[in-house]
Amino acid sequence: MPYLHQIDPIALSLGPLKVHWYGLMYLLGFAVAWWLGRRRVRAGRLPGVDDNGFSDLMFYAMLGVVVGGRVGYMLFYDFGPFIHDPLLLLRVWEGGMSFHGGLLGVLAAIAWWSRRHHLHFFDTVDFIAPLVPAGLGFGRIGNFIGGELWGKPTYGTAFERLGVIFPRSLPEPFASMDATTLRAQYEAGLLDAFARHPSQLYQATLEGLVMFCVLVWYSRRPRPRYAVSGLFALLYGCFRFLVEFVREPDAQLGYLAFGWLTMGQLLSLPLILLGLFWLWKSRTAPTLRPAAGAETAR
Repeated sequence: MPYLHQIDPIALSLGPLKVHWYGLMYLLGFAVAWWLGRRRVRAGRLPGVDDNGFSDLMFYAMLGVVVGGRVGYMLFYDFGPFIHDPLLLLRVWEGGMSFHGGLLGVLAAIAWWSRRHHLHFFDTVDFIAPLVPAGLGFGRIGNFIGGELWGKPTYGTAFERLGVIFPRSLPEPFASMDATTLRAQYEAGLLDAFARHPSQLYQATLEGLVMFCVLVWYSRRPRPRYAVSGLFALLYGCFRFLVEFVREPDAQLGYLAFGWLTMGQLLSLPLILLGLFWLWKSRTAPTLRPAAGAETAR
């Protein structure tokens, strides 16, 4: 029997102030990245950079995520409405963030920070890459709790038991029912046909947990320049491309070609190619060694 999603997206209400689980998930991802990054800095994995320098890097990276993610969403997914109403860019409370836009924003922030600290751009990217999957994973969990970005229907397929019924995806008259009435409809089996893939959890597992474990393990010892960045790009591109097959395409875009190609897949193809190129390039690249006298990472 599929699961009925009735999770309150609001974690805490303090009068007019409402704290959403989505925001808390991002804070949790940032906290994990901060903790891991400080350990790597103290282990000398970014020579010449101390805790203050790392704090600056994280601040600019987070700024790049927010600005790049919002601009990327407008350009890649909602360009038409944006042209007619550019102020949509500022209405972040209405939702809409793009990973690929956020990635470009982070890379721009890293380029500026690296120039100021006289570090090679890719040495910094290699350092940052293992910190990113935590934010990706917790962010997708936030999407699931918020009941958004759901997958395709599972009813009548081999994945039927994995299905989740997202109230916001239901047609009328179910969409306008209160929680109690909807629960009664669910228990009567009248909602089973509307179950969908919890694609947010698939992405949280692959782009979050799996990538975090692989990249942290791979970067435990010094690797040639480009190698960690290449592995990150290749893994994310492949995982995102695959999950898009069971994820509902964006309503305003639909499929771009062939009856299956989505914008997420189109934007992931360059990452796959770049990942392969950077891994190939790393074969003859120098390896950045930890600074002498640095703490041993445990």
